[in-house]
Amino acid sequence: MRKAALGGLALGMRFDGKTEQELEYVTQRVGRASKPSELKITDLRIAHLQGVPFTSPVIRIETNQGIVGWGEVRDGASPKYALMLKSRLLGKNPCNVEQLFKMIRPFGNHGRAAGGVCGVEMALWDLAGKAYNVPVYQLLGGKYRDEIRLYADTPEVDDPKAFGKKLKETRLDKGYTWLKMDFGIGLLADKPDMLIGAGLWDIRNQYGNSKIGRVGSYGLTKHPFTRVQVTEKGIQYIADYVEKVRSVVGYDIPISADHFGHFDVNTAIRIGKAVEKYQLAWLEDLVPWFYHDQWRQITEAIETPTLTGEDIYAKEEFIKLINAKAVDMIHPDLASSGGILETKKIGDYAEEHGVPMAMHFAGTPICMMANVHCAAATQNFIALEHHGVDIAGWEDLVTGIDKPFANGFVKVPDKPGLGVEFNEEFAKKFLKKGEQWFAPTTQWDTPDSWDRDWS
Repeated sequence: MRKAALGGLALGMRFDGKTEQELEYVTQRVGRASKPSELKITDLRIAHLQGVPFTSPVIRIETNQGIVGWGEVRDGASPKYALMLKSRLLGKNPCNVEQLFKMIRPFGNHGRAAGGVCGVEMALWDLAGKAYNVPVYQLLGGKYRDEIRLYADTPEVDDPKAFGKKLKETRLDKGYTWLKMDFGIGLLADKPDMLIGAGLWDIRNQYGNSKIGRVGSYGLTKHPFTRVQVTEKGIQYIADYVEKVRSVVGYDIPISADHFGHFDVNTAIRIGKAVEKYQLAWLEDLVPWFYHDQWRQITEAIETPTLTGEDIYAKEEFIKLINAKAVDMIHPDLASSGGILETKKIGDYAEEHGVPMAMHFAGTPICMMANVHCAAATQNFIALEHHGVDIAGWEDLVTGIDKPFANGFVKVPDKPGLGVEFNEEFAKKFLKKGEQWFAPTTQWDTPDSWDRDWS
C-alpha cells in the first residue's frame, strides 16, 4: 500500500493533475486493440510476390486500432480482384466477417476470379481473431486436431527411378507422410506410337495460355474437345512409370496423382484401370470439375478414388458435385472456394455425406495458415498440399511460429488470428518485378457502382 501511495503521488507530481496524460501513462502496457465493437477498416494495400512458388498478392488490411490483418489472393490471380473490394470495406467493422463476406461474395467466381474475395476473407478472420485475442480456429468452433498433415507436391521427372529417388530424398526423408506425383500424357510427347491426335496440340503446356495452333490452344481447350487419345503402348508406359516409382517409395506411403492432360472420359477410365494395382490415394482432375456426369462415369468405372474441386467457388457447386455422387473426395482450394468459413461449410456438408476433404494450396505461409485453421476445425479433413517445399526461405516469409515451419505436419498455432505476421523486410526479395511494396491504393477508395443484384 505504501508503494502504491508513493507511486500515485509520483504520478500526480509528474503530470500535475492532467488526467488524460495520467491515464495514458498508467495504461501504456494495455493492448489498444481491445474494443472489437469499435474496430474499423481504414486501408487495404497489396504486395505482389513472385516465386513463392508462383505469383501471390499478399493483402494488408489496416484498422483504426493499429492491428493489421493479413490475407492472400490466390496464386496466379490479379491483385485487382482484391483492390476492387476496398471501397466496399472502408469504415466497416472487420469482426463482422460473415456479413462482409456476403457483401463481397458476388464479386468472386470460379478459379482465380475468386482470389480477391477469399483473400479479403482471410484477412478479416485474422483481424477478428486479433481483436478478440483468440486463434481463428476457436472462432470456427474449436479444433479437432493439433497438427495438420501435409502432402508434398513434387514436379515430375521423365525418369521414373530418378523421380522415385527424388520423392524419397526430398520428401520422405524430410518427414512427409503423403506424396503427390504427376504422370500425365506430357511424358509421352515425342515418343512414337503412344498418342493419337496429339501432334497439332502443345500437350506439354496444359496450363496457361499455350500457343494457338491450327486447332486452338491446348491449355484453354476443355478435355473432351481435344480428341487426343492414348494408345495401348502409351497406357502401358504410364503404368510402368507408376510401378517404378512405387518400387522406390514402397506401399507404406499414400501417393496421389495429378496433371494428366486434356483427353476424354474413355481415356481417363483406361488410365485409371491401368494403375489400379498400384493403389494410388486419388486421381485428380481427370476432367473439368463441372462435368458431373463424366466424373460419375469415371468414379463408377475404376477402383482408385477420384477427386476434384480446386477451382470451384463457394459451397453450392460442391453441394451439386457431392449430391451427384460424382467423386470420392473433394479438393477445395481455400483461396478459391470462398475463404475460411465457406470452406469449413463445404467440408461439413461433405462430412455429412461420407466424403473426405483434402485441400489444395500453392501460395505463401499466410494462405497456408488460413488453411491450417480451417483444416483444424473441420472433422473430415485429410491432408493439405504444400507446394513450396523446395523454395529457400519460404518459411521465413512469416514470423511468430516455430521452425522448421513444415516438416510433414504443421502445428496449429494458438496465437490470436492466423497466428503469424508477414515478415515484410525478408519478403521484399520476392517482390514481383515492376511492382511497388504495399503502394497506396487511394484510387480504389470510392465506390462507383450500385452492387445490389436483385430488385
